[in-house]
Amino acid sequence: MDKIDANYDIAKDILFPPLEAFDVPQVAAAQTPWWNRTLCAVNGSVVRLGVIDGDFHWHKHDDGDEFFYVVEGRLCVDIEGGAGVELTPGQAYVVPLGVVHRTRALGRTTILMVENSSVAPTGD
Repeated sequence: MDKIDANYDIAKDILFPPLEAFDVPQVAAAQTPWWNRTLCAVNGSVVRLGVIDGDFHWHKHDDGDEFFYVVEGRLCVDIEGGAGVELTPGQAYVVPLGVVHRTRALGRTTILMVENSSVAPTGD
């Protein structure tokens, strides 16, 4: 698998606690690519917000599936040795645990990701 890019700005701290409203487009608008933060926790899972542009490295998650939802832009999810998918706003996709994949944003793209809180955003 590829080396992790030091330019990725990724943190797992939860930004918003329960019972606090937040504006996803407003949070995303204030960021530059590659930015990835955990917005909130829900029943042992986390909702992460990514503002990305370009390619992420090939990786997998051994402890859970990963859900992608495109808020803005275009996202390709490539699957190692298989077909991938191109998503536009309003579309979603699930990568099962253990499947090697990478994301590629075709220009500035905002995505929501849902996964187990124990999952490392950069992969295993």
